[in-house]
Amino acid sequence: MEKYIDLHMHSLYSDDGEFSARELVEKCHQAGIRIMAIADHNSVKVNDEAKKVAEEYNIQYIPAVEIDCTYEGINLHVVGYGIDYHHSDFVALEENVLNQELSCSLKKLELTNALGFHLTKDDLDQLSSNGVYTGEMFGEALLNKDEYKDHELLKPYREGGSRSDNPYVNFYWDFYAQGKPCYTEVVYPTLKETIDLIHRHGGKAVLAHPGNNLKGKFEVFDDMMKLGFDGVEAFSSYHSEDTVEYFYNKGQEYQIITTCGSDYHGKTKPAIFLGECGCTIDEHDIELKLKELNLI
Repeated sequence: MEKYIDLHMHSLYSDDGEFSARELVEKCHQAGIRIMAIADHNSVKVNDEAKKVAEEYNIQYIPAVEIDCTYEGINLHVVGYGIDYHHSDFVALEENVLNQELSCSLKKLELTNALGFHLTKDDLDQLSSNGVYTGEMFGEALLNKDEYKDHELLKPYREGGSRSDNPYVNFYWDFYAQGKPCYTEVVYPTLKETIDLIHRHGGKAVLAHPGNNLKGKFEVFDDMMKLGFDGVEAFSSYHSEDTVEYFYNKGQEYQIITTCGSDYHGKTKPAIFLGECGCTIDEHDIELKLKELNLI
């Protein structure tokens, strides 16, 4: 089956992204992608430029944002598609999250060093453009320090190790994600507030990579549907075949769109490629649904 849709990728406006809008559009063109969306973390800055460049390559571009939010103590990612991204509500969202992440970054440094390392602020400032230190940056800094080349804690992330496929982001998930030893809490909007924000500004709300965030709790999705989801990202580079089947069937049950997204970032997730979304259905079906929802 032809693969030509990728509705989840990140630019350098995400702290863990690598490429500019132009670079991403050009990479999509090279990969044969004809319908794309850049969904940066809590930021809409990329959309104007991406839309303009996509027109040059005859690619259909859907404006998007990926919003961090919470539901009953679970951290989630929700993508808003087709939003009026010029509205000041999205600027306020980004500023709120950024200010919290800045204050958390030094705490992350303290917690990381408590694991037995000796990183400095200068080490992280070489990787960060705005003072926000992500778990991926800590992984990159540590894995590239010669003094830690034989450190036991880092062995799984080195070549041939069990977590070496995407070493930087795996380091984040293992140490900085919710419930992990270096986790620092950012107060995100609730799921209801997030869905309402997206709908208020003309968008469609889609739950991103649920296999990651709802691991072991898939049944929670049925309760969340009461809040008005328009879709679920059933096809994700993270999902096993069983997970794909589960959420595709849920999409059919609730008659919502099932989207596909690679969650491409660049260097933080080197095993993930544009257009590789694990999609098991004819992508023309997704295209037709996108048209029904007036997203393209």
